[in-house]
Amino acid sequence: MRLGLVIFFIFSSVLLFAQPGGGGPGGGGDPDVPLGGIELLIAAGALFGAKKALGKKKNSR
Repeated sequence: MRLGLVIFFIFSSVLLFAQPGGGGPGGGGDPDVPLGGIELLIAAGALFGAKKALGKKKNSR
């Protein structure tokens, strides 16, 4: 069972890293992209985790 799962994940990782070819002409440079929802959720989670860690540190004193 474990060997089957290992083989599955090895082959799926190879297939999932496959990307389509490059963009067409006229795509010069990276356009500026504002912060999206995912980045804001990551930042909020990091801040919440830091707050919890500091709260536990203060309570342990």
